[in-house]
Amino acid sequence: MRGPMISRTLLQSACVLALLASAGCGKAPGSGDANDAPLDTTFGERIVAAAKEPGNWLTTGLNYQETRFSPLDSINQSNIGELKLAWSYDLDTNRGQESTPIVVDGVIYTSSAWSKVQAFDGVTGKLLWQFDPKVPGDAAVNACCDVVNRGVAYWDGKVFVGTIDGRLIAINAKTGQQVWSTMTIDPNKPYSITGAPRIVKGLVMIGNGGAEFGVRGYVSAYRADTGTMAWRFYTVPGDPEHPDNAASDAILDKLAKKTWDKDHWKISNGNGGGTVWDSMAYDPDLDLLYVGVGNGSYWPQKYRSPNPYPGGNNDNLFVASILALRPETGEYVWHYQATPGDQWDYTSTQHMILADLKIDGKVRKVLMQAPKNGFFYVLDRQNGKLISAEPYSKVTWADGVDLKTGRPRTRREANYSLTGKPWSSVPGPQGAHGWPPMSFNPQTGLVYLPTQEIGFTYELAKNFKPLPRGYNIGSDVSVNKLPVEPVKLEKARETVKGFLTAWDPVKGKAAWRVPMPNGANGGVLSTAGGLVFQGGSTGYFNAYDVKDGRKLWSFDAQSGIVAAPISWAKDGTQYVTIMVGWGTTEGLGVGPINWGKTGPRRNISRVLTFALDGKAALPAMKAGADNTLSPPPQFADAATIEEGRQIYHRSCYGCHGYGAMSGGVLPDLRYSGTLGNQEAWDSVVLQGLLKDQGMVSFAPNYTPAEVNAIRAYVIDQAHKSVEFGSK
Repeated sequence: MRGPMISRTLLQSACVLALLASAGCGKAPGSGDANDAPLDTTFGERIVAAAKEPGNWLTTGLNYQETRFSPLDSINQSNIGELKLAWSYDLDTNRGQESTPIVVDGVIYTSSAWSKVQAFDGVTGKLLWQFDPKVPGDAAVNACCDVVNRGVAYWDGKVFVGTIDGRLIAINAKTGQQVWSTMTIDPNKPYSITGAPRIVKGLVMIGNGGAEFGVRGYVSAYRADTGTMAWRFYTVPGDPEHPDNAASDAILDKLAKKTWDKDHWKISNGNGGGTVWDSMAYDPDLDLLYVGVGNGSYWPQKYRSPNPYPGGNNDNLFVASILALRPETGEYVWHYQATPGDQWDYTSTQHMILADLKIDGKVRKVLMQAPKNGFFYVLDRQNGKLISAEPYSKVTWADGVDLKTGRPRTRREANYSLTGKPWSSVPGPQGAHGWPPMSFNPQTGLVYLPTQEIGFTYELAKNFKPLPRGYNIGSDVSVNKLPVEPVKLEKARETVKGFLTAWDPVKGKAAWRVPMPNGANGGVLSTAGGLVFQGGSTGYFNAYDVKDGRKLWSFDAQSGIVAAPISWAKDGTQYVTIMVGWGTTEGLGVGPINWGKTGPRRNISRVLTFALDGKAALPAMKAGADNTLSPPPQFADAATIEEGRQIYHRSCYGCHGYGAMSGGVLPDLRYSGTLGNQEAWDSVVLQGLLKDQGMVSFAPNYTPAEVNAIRAYVIDQAHKSVEFGSK
């Protein structure tokens, strides 16, 4: 989730495989050739010394430690009331926007939906160029949570972006022209890329998503100058009869293999999950690259690894783990698994921060992470040893974490795969913390963390078999019913809670928490001006006091915000920049998350930049669309409607929302003009009429009768909405 929800067979031709790896025919995909020529490391030295040029934001987390703390203080508590809009730019796509911009010498580089990249004059907001990788619309079917992109990287005059269809592209930073492009995935499998690349020692690190669809995860390193692959590290064991010849071979054979069913490769249809779809960090002193690994695939162990390897266990390494690797070779150094045998989509791909903290009178080099599972982890980043793990939100699946073993004390009833009974849990697959980044302020010693409490019922899907397209998780999502009646719906929404949490990682408890309306909230920036900046689903961009969470400033951005802001400076003026546009986990902010009493706010994709002397203003809000529902007559019986409900929540809810109630980014099917016409409905769902917009044909999954049952269910939901006066 990617999302909630949400993280490929090798091609037969050896030459094609080498092309996929961009290593040239005859090169093993793990051996690489990073040492063929010296790598340019000049820009890396600037990132290492980022504190010396606070006016820039050189990499997605500001620095290699990913602190997201700006040392700028011209904008502070005494003058925050004077902060005004300096300029805005409306993007050409109103899908989800999740990018953290970077700033290099006054130029803002950012990415938007469909993996487009923009360069702006940071002071004036003038668009210098836009690069469109022309992602085919049908690639959207492999993205769990809209066609989002979380940012770009910069190195040696080039800007780098990963595309939703699996390419890694280098762009000339001055002209916006493509320098090189390499395919990082097997395009015949449902991979995607939404995360921002990181660059260390001239090597571009990139992972991928797709665990909800059935893939095997890995992270790869490519030369920034040529696009040639240097190494690849797979996160879960592969086909034992076909070695990967990758950097991960030795440790998977020695350590990971015995934590899976001996036949897992066949049982899980050749996947296993463990995708590396977001966070990384780097310690230049220890020369360690830290990589967050995602959930298992399929979710229930019954469908991916029912029995432990003889003499081993069923931890399923390295799903839901943090890996420490050597950045130049991909060599394994250590790992920590937060959720052994993960069955709840409790990814460890959430933002990681490196810091030096004084704990028990001793300064420790630590790595901090608040993954989905609800525990805030502090690890010794030299060796991966657990220092502390305390719940930062409501947790019902485990009774704590054993500090000696590092393992959670999992409640037996939470293992729905074993018991065969439903398990209602907090957090659910959307996590106690999703992907929106947190921030560490060294002045206060606090981590400012977007937190949420969203429950979910897990139930083993009966007679589960993977489908050719869309979600393949093995858990029956349809048991999570969202009521249509306004009173009941409002009560359901009230159970969804969100907070901006100021977490003390030394004391292992919250210093303060601020409730966030509608539950979901965006990424965070803290500054030396005593401020914490954050947006949220209601569309307001706010600034808070770092010490107590008092709201000091607010700006109506007119659309939901999920991305993280940044701060930078040029010619003595400090600026704050943020991407606006809703598009978050499952359903793109559906139902209880992004649904106000009068429906969702219209999604508007923008880049906003603020300064103390700003003189710009947003255009007036346009009137929303007519929310009058006029559903056609129902044509089906109750059994057909129920069949349609189950199929809908198997393949449709991720984009169109639980209960067929969309969050306002993608179409709300209750209002669809095709509902009353089976031929028109089939032209979209079966024939792929709208594939260029991401709505591909689902004929490989369902018969015409089953697709018609989905239509019957949506019509039923529309009639209930009219009956109960809900929207």
